[in-house]
Formats: sequence, structure tokens, C-alpha cells
Amino acid sequence: MGMLEDKTLVIAHLQSALKALSEIEKHDFQSVLDVAKIIETKNGKVFVSGIGTSGTTARRMAHLLSVTGTPAIYLHPADGLHGSVAAIEKNDVLIALSKGGKSAELIKFTQLAKDYGASIIVLTESSNSPLAKLADVVVSLPEVAHPADPASMIAMTSTLAISLWGDCLSLLLMSHSGYGWDQILKSHPAGAVGEAGLTESAKWEKNK
Repeated sequence: MGMLEDKTLVIAHLQSALKALSEIEKHDFQSVLDVAKIIETKNGKVFVSGIGTSGTTARRMAHLLSVTGTPAIYLHPADGLHGSVAAIEKNDVLIALSKGGKSAELIKFTQLAKDYGASIIVLTESSNSPLAKLADVVVSLPEVAHPADPASMIAMTSTLAISLWGDCLSLLLMSHSGYGWDQILKSHPAGAVGEAGLTESAKWEKNK
């Protein structure tokens, strides 16, 4: 494959991905409000789970929820099935991510979490899937097909769609709780964010 073909391939994927993501804007985001209300009402722990590419997306979602003031934990389904599910209690919420909703390990883990009393939130493109049937709330995202998700199987653009939904949830919960930048900087002392925090802290001290 030559340089021209390479460029054509990349541009075609970018265009298909952007087109697919544009559908997210048309999606009913009432689900974000509904899930935020459940998390705030339950006032327990938030677990996020998924396997494969969805697991990586779930880990990102748990991280950003924590960064913005909603403590969340990523729990791998396999670990859950080897005892960690016992950390889940009746006031907790499990957010389970799966493009097709048919991952056996995640389904079994989600059923156990439900048995332990957790509220189940499922993000999937398949609202009739076995995983979705376990949910208290199904967040049915627009289907991302080929070529944005190659062969409609490799979760590329669809993970961006799930990430966008999670970002909206994080921002909404942050807004509701009044979680401030001083708290964010306190929990993030390392890296460029930490350096910026030291600068801002010095300004705050000077202006007291």
C-alpha cells in the first residue's frame, strides 16, 4: 500500500468516525440525567466494568468520575467472579459497558452484582441483549457500524461515543455536587496539572 492509499484509508476512517459521532448529538441524553439521579440518590460506591476494549473505556470512565468528585472504581469482570464482587453492596451502582451486550464474563458478573443489591446501568448498542436485560437503566447508544467500527466488530468509534456519554455524566455530577477546582488540584499533585495547582495555590495564598 502506497502513501496515497494510506492517506485515503486514514481520511476515510476519520470521516466515517466523525459522521458516526455526529449522531450522538441527536441522541436523547435524558439517560445522563437519569443515571446521575440514581447515583446521587443511592449515595453508595460506583463501580464501572467492561471487558476487552470496553474494559479500557470503563477504566477511563471510572478515573474521570473520581477526578471530578464522584469516587468510582473500575472492577474487571474476571476479578469480580473471583471474589471481588463481595465489595458491592445494596446502595452501590454498577455501570457495565459492552458494544454488543453478549460478553459472557460481564453478564455473569453483572448478574452477581445485581444479586448483591447494586443498581445496574448498562451502556450498549443492543438494548435487547442479555446484558441489557439485567439493567435497571439501559443507555442505548446509536449503533456504530463499518467502517467507523471496522467490520462492525472492532470497537473504535463506538468507544468514543461511550466516552462522551461518561464525560457528560462526570461533568453533571461535578456541577451538582459543587466539586471545585481546588479539590481537583488537591487530588492531582503530579504532572502538569500538579504544577499548575502549585502556581494557583500560591496566587490564592497571596490574595487572602
